[in-house]
Amino acid sequence: MNYQLMGYNFTMIQLVVAAVVIVVLILVAVGVYIHRRRERTSAFRNRFGSEYDWAVMKHGSTREAETKLADRENRVGALNIRELGAIESERFVTEWHMVQSRFVDHPKLAVTEADDLINALLEARGYPHASFEQRAADVSVHYPRVMENYRVAHSIAVRPGQVEATTEELRTAMIQYRVIFDDLLQAPKQLETRTAA
Repeated sequence: MNYQLMGYNFTMIQLVVAAVVIVVLILVAVGVYIHRRRERTSAFRNRFGSEYDWAVMKHGSTREAETKLADRENRVGALNIRELGAIESERFVTEWHMVQSRFVDHPKLAVTEADDLINALLEARGYPHASFEQRAADVSVHYPRVMENYRVAHSIAVRPGQVEATTEELRTAMIQYRVIFDDLLQAPKQLETRTAA
């Protein structure tokens, strides 16, 4: 039995084979798309760690989170982020020791100063002055592993006076700021090598 379609004659077998080929091509295309999406998600997860999960929670979907993370990478790629010179690094280390030494007698003040010192260090490295959320997003591109600590420490540092942070919270914030400070003094490639080791 022959069927005529657009001026051509086809047998039933030819139509079935054509339909099967079209279905297979569609399935292959869907499979390739799914595979690429998984690879992209895996790459973002590996690059951003827990910051990836935070972005998914904030934006409500993996697709939206990945778009926002890619936007972060593009934004930071256009910035002039630089390493600190030896003299600058030493100056920041000296300032950190002064801030840390004040913790025993004035823990709240020391945590606030640690937050300010991190901001000064970021500006010295070339991160623009911005809101905390924008700055955290920018920093997450090169230092994603410290972002959870950064957010927690910052929330303690800027907590209003009526809701005083406990001494233990202040101590935790100071420890978290120390980790962030140490990481920010290093170039991103050095940090990645250290993390992988």
